[in-house]
Amino acid sequence: MKKIITLLSLALSCALMNAQPVITQKDRDRAASLVSQMTLKEKCLLVGGQVDGFHTAAIERLGIPSVRMADGPQGVRNKTNSTYYPCGLALAASWNRDIAASVGRGIGTDASERGVSIMLCPGVNIYRYPLCGRNFEYMGEDPYLASETALEYIGGIQSKGIIATIKHFAANNQEYQRHQVNSIVDERTLNEIYFPTFRKAVEKGHVGAVMTSYNPVNGVHAAESPVLVKDNLRAWGHEGIVMSDWSSTYTTAGCLCSGLDLEMPRAFELTFDEISHYIETGLVSERELDLKCIHILQTLSAYGFIDKPLNDVGDWAPIPVNETSRAAAYRAALESVVMLKNDGVLPVRKGNIVVMGPNADYIAYGGGSGRMQPIEGTTTTLWQGLSALGKKYKVTLLADASDKAAISRADAVIVSVGFNKDTEKEGADRTYELPQGQQEMILEAASLNKNVVVVLNSGGEVATAPWLDKVGGLIMAWYTGQEGGKALAAIISGAQSPSGRLPFTFWGSLENNPVTPYYNPTPEYKGISANRDHSAFYNTEYKEGVFVGYRAGGKPLFPFGYGLTYSSFSYSDISVVPAGDGFDVSFTLKNTGKTPASEVSQVYVAPVSPSVVRPAHELKGYAKTALAKGESAKVSIHLDADSFKHYDLDSHGWIADKGSYVIQVGTDAGTVVLEKEIAL
Repeated sequence: MKKIITLLSLALSCALMNAQPVITQKDRDRAASLVSQMTLKEKCLLVGGQVDGFHTAAIERLGIPSVRMADGPQGVRNKTNSTYYPCGLALAASWNRDIAASVGRGIGTDASERGVSIMLCPGVNIYRYPLCGRNFEYMGEDPYLASETALEYIGGIQSKGIIATIKHFAANNQEYQRHQVNSIVDERTLNEIYFPTFRKAVEKGHVGAVMTSYNPVNGVHAAESPVLVKDNLRAWGHEGIVMSDWSSTYTTAGCLCSGLDLEMPRAFELTFDEISHYIETGLVSERELDLKCIHILQTLSAYGFIDKPLNDVGDWAPIPVNETSRAAAYRAALESVVMLKNDGVLPVRKGNIVVMGPNADYIAYGGGSGRMQPIEGTTTTLWQGLSALGKKYKVTLLADASDKAAISRADAVIVSVGFNKDTEKEGADRTYELPQGQQEMILEAASLNKNVVVVLNSGGEVATAPWLDKVGGLIMAWYTGQEGGKALAAIISGAQSPSGRLPFTFWGSLENNPVTPYYNPTPEYKGISANRDHSAFYNTEYKEGVFVGYRAGGKPLFPFGYGLTYSSFSYSDISVVPAGDGFDVSFTLKNTGKTPASEVSQVYVAPVSPSVVRPAHELKGYAKTALAKGESAKVSIHLDADSFKHYDLDSHGWIADKGSYVIQVGTDAGTVVLEKEIAL
């Protein structure tokens, strides 16, 4: 009971900390009044980015200020230094809602200190395939896990009076030829897999802004798709801003009529000359333009930016380190690390350690808009983190495997490999294999020492088959930000038990991945696209449908939700009882090991006789519980009515089949430890 009360108290505390502005009738009326006073030129000015491409337009005579925007998911960037947080995939890997909220609050605070009013994050596109260059920014393969993580992250940012921007809407699941690759996705798959995170952000998170994607969806570029913007986003209740991704607009008529509000980084299509032509000829109603301005202004009003805009401190202003933000970055890094293999080499309690590899003395991060500049002197590499433990180890840093004697006599060899801003980035897909020379380095080290631990910086799965059975340990470190070295040192040394879990399925090979036959776009010509270079559309068909990741079944190398700790846990006494709009699932969790650790308990719902073809089970709840050695706790997880629903093509809505469902409690998608059948 004490544990349940504590969890409820934490949830209430988090909700209070994440209280945020919402658009009220006063804001709607004010926006409408301002728009009624604007000239056509002023309206046209407002709907396009200004100055350096990261500001909205000022209408000075009406007291409408210019507000500043900034990327991105891992911290405040664009001509500033700031706290560098773990990437979005790492936050999902923490399976901890409070972690996501604390990072959101940190980013909101950092933005406010720099005069940034709109943060262009989070990125939430589903991890469909490991080669997508921006997977590291996103929040994994499962829409429920991604939704919960994004909801808290958004709430954290907006609790600081800063507008969050969820992106990229929609079905932007690869970076290769992103302007031309047309995502062909059926209605059910869109609604069950690719829409839910955006929808929850709108309906429950009241997100201030949504950014559309570069790609066409079912033949229409996202920024120009009324199906996406009007029929979905607005139908879910979004009253905030809908902005384009940078240079992802292609026709004036499309941008005018889709429901898009703000063209970024500047007006390419929504210029005064183009807009006035369509309005004066009666092809488009001026009401379409008015609505864009109203959406922008009522959002700025709700956040107080019309009355008192944030003080834009200017480019590269020196701002002191925020220790609260720094602490949030450390905790997020610590809880996101996933230990995938441990043959007894970890933790390394003492002795002679060799640290080697391209990322051993380098803070790795993904490239593109997710890249940012940390404040000088705040970063800690893996080598620095281990060295700072001054009494435990003698630490030797090697650039490569050429010092065979040092590697051979070490008590443990930590090989830090993976990708970086040049090899995993926005605008391009990456390789499945590790960058050149890294696999050979791992094999060389493993041939000299049996106690090799590979620390992998990556935005997803990589090829491990040539070396995995030859090393003693494997740690997924993602891009863990400025505090990653300290966090990894704490875990490698045993000061902290790893507690992260995989937010995607690690198949072990591309051949095993169900998306492989459908990922690459078809090369044939499919009609001229609307973009400025008039190149052809290429189709990528989502023929796997809703069977993405663990939903496809099969036996992967490491299942979704998997991760090791330095302890062990037992589950018992499952109870599933009606509660509110659904059911409460309760069970007893005990730490049966010899060290304090956290367990991630996962609840899956399995329909017994569904009316349509469905995955065998789907994640619908989870909880992360920290327990001391020998400690027990009663864990309770609520399943709401939506937990049992699927998207129905006949009604174009969500329905729940009557009948039996099995409620499963698991440690990952492939391991069920408790279950109980219920009737709905």
